[in-house]
Amino acid sequence: MAIQRILIVDDSPTERYYLTDILVKNGFTVTTAENGEQALERIKADKPELILMDVVMPGANGFQVTRSIARDPDLQDVPVIICSSKNQETDRIWGLRQGAKDYLVKPVDAADLLAKIAALGG
Repeated sequence: MAIQRILIVDDSPTERYYLTDILVKNGFTVTTAENGEQALERIKADKPELILMDVVMPGANGFQVTRSIARDPDLQDVPVIICSSKNQETDRIWGLRQGAKDYLVKPVDAADLLAKIAALGG
């Protein structure tokens, strides 16, 4: 199934705008959330086909939210790509262990992002 609806979870308005701009220009429908709690509400209300998840946010961090999604039988089929400024290999491995399908380091390169989405069925 082609990915069309994407949820961006990031506490930075600049980052949300940047990612939304890339995705909308490429034909995706985008919703956003500012933190993990808001993300979980949005996911349940309007199930996206892909989630772009920041790690460092107020409240639950992106690793915790990704783990919640991966463990929820209703949500676990929604792929998560972590987009984080944390660029250590250990962070990437930890993110994938929490259930993320991929890991991008900020600043996210538009071509890389679109390639990762395509690889997931976008």
